[in-house]
Amino acid sequence: MGKITGFMEFERVSESYEAPKARLKHWREFVAPLTDSEAKQQGARCMDCGIPFCSNGCPVNNIIPDWNDLVYRQDWQQALAVLHSTNNFPEFTGRVCPAPCETACTLNINSDAVGIKSIEHAIIDKGWQQGWVLPQPPRRKTGKKVAVVGSGPSGLACAQQLARAGHSVTVFEKSNRIGGLLRYGIPDFKLEKAHIDRRLAQMEAEGVTFCPSTYVGEAEHASDGLTVRTAASLHEEFDAIVLAGGAETPRDLPVPGRELAGVHFAMDFLTQQNKASNGDRLASQLTAKGKHVIVIGGGDTGSDCVGTSNRQGAASVTQFELMSRLPDVENKALTWPYWPARLRTSSSHVEGCERDWAVMTKSFEGKNGQVQKLIAARVEWYCDKVTGQLKMREVEGSQFELQADLVLLAMGFVSPVKQVLDAFGIDTDARGNARANTDDYHCSTDKVFAAGDIRRGQSLVVWAIREGRQCARSVDEYLMGSSVLPR
Repeated sequence: MGKITGFMEFERVSESYEAPKARLKHWREFVAPLTDSEAKQQGARCMDCGIPFCSNGCPVNNIIPDWNDLVYRQDWQQALAVLHSTNNFPEFTGRVCPAPCETACTLNINSDAVGIKSIEHAIIDKGWQQGWVLPQPPRRKTGKKVAVVGSGPSGLACAQQLARAGHSVTVFEKSNRIGGLLRYGIPDFKLEKAHIDRRLAQMEAEGVTFCPSTYVGEAEHASDGLTVRTAASLHEEFDAIVLAGGAETPRDLPVPGRELAGVHFAMDFLTQQNKASNGDRLASQLTAKGKHVIVIGGGDTGSDCVGTSNRQGAASVTQFELMSRLPDVENKALTWPYWPARLRTSSSHVEGCERDWAVMTKSFEGKNGQVQKLIAARVEWYCDKVTGQLKMREVEGSQFELQADLVLLAMGFVSPVKQVLDAFGIDTDARGNARANTDDYHCSTDKVFAAGDIRRGQSLVVWAIREGRQCARSVDEYLMGSSVLPR
């Protein structure tokens, strides 16, 4: 694959970024894709390693060596066909996926991994530029109707696959625009929403119907102004129902002062900014402008809060993580080809942020109902000799306080919205997720399937796409007795 000696001749070349000071002045993407020659050289680095661990490391099992070789040979259109054979939306994953494929790259054992994500990014961008990404309507219609509840990456992938199989697919979304987490959870500087819009246009041409501003469940739980579709009405109208909502219930922080104004869930903050960027009218906007912002939680959502706060003009941004700081470099001999626990610094961190680890928030304090400071303490982690479990204890005398005008809770998500699952009478697991296995994705209720975060819990966009595709095949088999859709 690639050039036989390419991995010895060429070094890894990463995508270039616009300088932090310049990119903080706008909300556009700031990553420059590889040039054709740079992508060719990166494709040349792909080794004929016998076992493509990269494909196994990728949740959608992208056929990475094949399209690396095709890019090396500059056969871009065939590379796009191979990429699309396993991934409906490579323009999303090529921008926001953390690239577990690169962690699993054989070259990563003792060198720098092949720039797989950057090659994927280059392939799909060239595909759109050249007009190669076209609708693929079915040759025949089956007469079967499928409802997909939720329009995030899992729901969209499932809907597109089922439409291409000939089914009539309707996607229901409670927000006023289609896209779910892709549109409202990920900032524009990581994923401009035009990428979503052109995919939706492709899907509409393939026969998918979109119903935004529609709440699925009982009317008493719906927000004002939304169309309500009950579970019973979907059961009556459709031959199969796919639940593909997200894990939308955020993890809270029940400490004294949590009720103060200025303490918000991260997704409320990110969603408002994304709605403003989409041109939606907001009664009032939660903003970081001129404020001392504290982000609690060290994951991707927290990082997005950092980048958004800086672009809004925050006076300062501090990010806390409860766990201890991870090592800068992993022990590859111990971790390869699996995803390693090591410190990751995002582009948002580079733009300006104080980071601290092993910090526990004890309380918030304020005046006239508005938060003004955060009280925290340092913790240490240890292994309990009796249970073998990792436990935490406060470091004596380590308490400190920080000015806080805006606190954003970015500690992850615990479960999907319970009312939606209850409306369909779905059995749930111990974490409150829809109970369904990965063999057929079928829930405990007839005709109902579940895929993505609503089934597996909080996860990555690429995992959502995988589950949506696999669920589509199971639905097709359920409706038709067999399926030609890939798993």
